Amino acid sequence: MVDFSDDRQGQRRCRDCGEWKSLAEFCTSSKRPSGRGSYCKPCFNVRSKASYAKRVKLQFGREVKPAREVADGHRFCADCGSVKPLFDFPRNRADSSGYATYCKPCHNTRTNETKQRLYGGNREYHLRRRYGIGQQEFDELLAEQGGVCAVCGDPDPEHVDHDHRTGWVRGILCFNCNGGLGQFRDSPTRLARAITYLRGTTWQRVLIHPGVFQMCSPTRGRPPSRHS
Repeated sequence: MVDFSDDRQGQRRCRDCGEWKSLAEFCTSSKRPSGRGSYCKPCFNVRSKASYAKRVKLQFGREVKPAREVADGHRFCADCGSVKPLFDFPRNRADSSGYATYCKPCHNTRTNETKQRLYGGNREYHLRRRYGIGQQEFDELLAEQGGVCAVCGDPDPEHVDHDHRTGWVRGILCFNCNGGLGQFRDSPTRLARAITYLRGTTWQRVLIHPGVFQMCSPTRGRPPSRHS
């Protein structure tokens, strides 16, 4: 009969597999002086799964499906029924593996179905989540602007402009104007300096006679090159 009672030099023999392993490879147990249980972690997991399957069968009268065996670096997608490499799955920090349950195509399909069911589509979902308004509020705000960009006046703008500090929606802008405000960090001071800079470096048309204009050089800056 094998004696499992004694440990030797920080090791213990597992009661199931009979192998000597370091104490760190055994599950924690408050009932043992060493703080470790009698079974190594792999054997303990096998026992836990068997115990769970037994309880499910007794309480609910059904069998627990055995775990699907997949190669290392792969994962099984329950939606399409395929085994794929991990890089075919989205990242998910909530899962112990670091990857989502469904592969990217199936994950995207589920996401789109959820957006359609809860919000009526991706556009409504994006507006609600990012800006706190829906397509109806977007259309009303655009109508108040006359259907044009609130800055340059181009027709049919599609981008919501908001205050990055407070989150308040300010208006509907075209792509260029919305990006321009972002590049200037929504700073009136920076924009005023940019206007001053352009006025001082851009050639101006000056009316010298009715219908006659003269190009005046900027107050500073280099003259245009011959090839410009």
